[in-house]
Amino acid sequence: MSIQLAILGILSWKSSTGYELKKIFEDSSFMYWSGNNNQIYKALMNMENEDFVTSEVVHQDNSPSKKIYSITEEGIKELKKWIMSSPEAPEIKKAFLVQLAWSDMLSNQELNEVLFKYENEIRLQLIMQNEKYRRALHTPNRSNRESLIWERISENIVSTYNNELNWVRETRQKLFENEVVEEEEKMNYQIRELESEKYIELMSSTEPLSTENDTLDLISLCWEHETNALMIHYAALSEDFFKLKTKLAGNMIQKFTNYGIKAAAIISQETIQTGRFKEMAMETNKGNHFRLYESKEEAEEWLLK
Repeated sequence: MSIQLAILGILSWKSSTGYELKKIFEDSSFMYWSGNNNQIYKALMNMENEDFVTSEVVHQDNSPSKKIYSITEEGIKELKKWIMSSPEAPEIKKAFLVQLAWSDMLSNQELNEVLFKYENEIRLQLIMQNEKYRRALHTPNRSNRESLIWERISENIVSTYNNELNWVRETRQKLFENEVVEEEEKMNYQIRELESEKYIELMSSTEPLSTENDTLDLISLCWEHETNALMIHYAALSEDFFKLKTKLAGNMIQKFTNYGIKAAAIISQETIQTGRFKEMAMETNKGNHFRLYESKEEAEEWLLK
């Protein structure tokens, strides 16, 4: 299946620019092309030559002109011909299964850690898919039947991640059923609500936050409680967070930014002003995703405004 057919499907729903097509691909859970500009515009050019699409340049007073593509009758015929063709069987292509195949060389502790990391990734993806399902971005709704079709597609994706999550949990259980593998609750947190706004306050952690997985756990926690606001106290952060050479702080902030989490850390002025960390603090406090504050009141005001 080529990207051209996916583009024809979108254009059969609504005329779009190349940029709008790119955004739809990026936000979709099942249209798996990267949606980069080269792919899209090359496909559009080829389809225009084949009379599957037409284009119109629309001039705008205060913005650059934009080129809007529409599907033609020939394009509709081509799309319907493909829809009616025999479906392909789904491919099973999971890199993790190749990793797992040779994991017997690991100790029980190492293997359990690998499986736990994979479980966490699946859990995060599941939360993301449920959020996409809830927001219904780029979903056509021209008839009851079409709405039901798209709803069933979303449910198919969610059920796939649910099945994978159940599988990895059962795998861990079977592998370690004769051993005690304890996982205590790492994070000490509270859900705070103020005037219908909500945020998570992380007071401490049994193991200070020091890895990418710890950051993903926090993001997952926010989504589970349906909030994108997070307050982190000094006690929950590891020493590596304040050492720029470890890149921990930068990586955490980037993750928060990528997943739309607004986070504030409560840190003393003395610590903020220490060495090169001061420069990073000044820079991050200009942004909208992560800031450092001395007091909970200041952090709360910024998080909830």
